[in-house]
Amino acid sequence: MSETFKTAPLHDAPVPVMIAGIAILATRTLGVAMLFHELGFQEIASFVHRSAQAWDSTLIFIASQLLFCIELRCAFMLMRGANRGRWGYALTQAIVLSYMVVASLGWVYPEIFSISGENDAEIVHRVLLQKLPDLLVLILLFVPASSRQYFRP
Repeated sequence: MSETFKTAPLHDAPVPVMIAGIAILATRTLGVAMLFHELGFQEIASFVHRSAQAWDSTLIFIASQLLFCIELRCAFMLMRGANRGRWGYALTQAIVLSYMVVASLGWVYPEIFSISGENDAEIVHRVLLQKLPDLLVLILLFVPASSRQYFRP
């Protein structure tokens, strides 16, 4: 066991990558914890039950849980130096953002994960404000030179 601590890791991740990975893990796990605290077990069970009433709602709910797990996996992958973790996280954010905008504007049904507003401009503004932390994480992964160099093959 002492040999484990004596060997240096293969890749030392730069600070922006470590911050981005920890931010992904922290925002997702704290978001789930705050959701459970805010709604309580009864409301969470009711939400899952309502989502299971129709196939389209069930598929969107399952897809959201799958995206959650993929985001967590991408966070661990990018801290280990896998470039596909960085691109996987960017792809999940593009999917989530596009669905949230389309569902919030009422172009697709069911609108499980939608944001309300008075007009289309306000809805898009609210969606972008909600996704701002994820945009900052993407900037940490793609903009700094140390991050780009870390993910080069």
